[in-house]
Amino acid sequence: MKLTIPALLCLGLVTTAAQGAGDPQRGRELATDCMGCHGIPSYNNVYPTYRVPRLGGQHADYIVAALKGYKDGSRSHKTMHAQAATLSDQDMQDLAAWFASFPRKDK
Repeated sequence: MKLTIPALLCLGLVTTAAQGAGDPQRGRELATDCMGCHGIPSYNNVYPTYRVPRLGGQHADYIVAALKGYKDGSRSHKTMHAQAATLSDQDMQDLAAWFASFPRKDK
């Protein structure tokens, strides 16, 4: 079978998109540490005092961007930096896919 240039380009885009997609099942396994804070309804951190955000239903792209920011230091939070420091890009995608799989709950 002979593929044309446009067909090859489309095939490349599909393959690239699939590689960037997260595995929600693996994300579920990785999320154990996250649930200690983010899995408690209405949880507030003691110092500094703030409401810990709910991650279930959050957009995957937002979660990945936040984790990358904690990892590279552009978002400051010592605990989150420590959690994100060892995550690979694929780990972040997998975690994001898991949390994005939940229905969005407002407040």
